[in-house]
Formats: sequence, structure tokens, C-alpha cells
Amino acid sequence: MNKRLFLKRNTERGAELIPIDENSALATGDVITVRIELRADRDYEFVHLKDMRAAGLEPVKTGSGYRYQDGLGYYESIKDASVNFFITRLNRGTYVFEYDLRASHAGRQSNGITTFQCMYAPEFSSHSEGVRIRVKN
Repeated sequence: MNKRLFLKRNTERGAELIPIDENSALATGDVITVRIELRADRDYEFVHLKDMRAAGLEPVKTGSGYRYQDGLGYYESIKDASVNFFITRLNRGTYVFEYDLRASHAGRQSNGITTFQCMYAPEFSSHSEGVRIRVKN
């Protein structure tokens, strides 16, 4: 599993994604795209993918619901401190989950980790690294 953050900038050619690292200076109001790449080496059932987010970031879309993309159906639940993905059947392969956040508060923040776990076989689990960000006024 790999989690990356990108700063979304609108240009004449459309949206441009700029990778964010610890030294990137973000401003309040910036839109951040979270990209989670999940590689499944086998078929899984009843999977929970939980992505924690920093306290100073708020989701752009706040509606939870069932989503369908690239042959995968899942329920996306947006909470106060995380975004949860509930997947009934995850076939072997690589999947990319993306959603947007808006920087609402200034400060140094930890964006948290993403965890993957089978709900009925918890020995199958994984997590990503945490990401530190800095948001200025």
C-alpha cells in the first residue's frame, strides 16, 4: 500500500497535481488530493480500508455512499477524522482510491496512516506511512 498527497492546482491545461513532501508549504484554502494505491496479491472478501487525515484538513465532498470505479464497488464513509472504504470483494490487482481535501487550519500536522484489514481474517492487514504537512495562513 502506498499513500501520497498532491497539491491540486488549476492551470490552463486543467488540473495539475504537484507532489507534497515535508518541505512543501501549503496555504489555507489549498486543495489536496489524497491518492491511495493498493496492491492485492490475492482475492479478499470483506475488506476495511481506513484513511486517517490531519486535523486541519476537511473533505471537499462530505456525502457518504456507494461508489463504483474501474470494476470495483465499495461503500465510502466520510467521518470526522477519517475516510473509510468498505469493500465486499477485492480481486487480485492494483487499485487506486482518490479524494480531495481542503486545508482549513494553519500549522504543522500529521496526516496519519492508511490501514487495510480483512474484517473476518485480521491477520491479513497492512498500513502505509504517515505524512507530515505544513500549512501557512
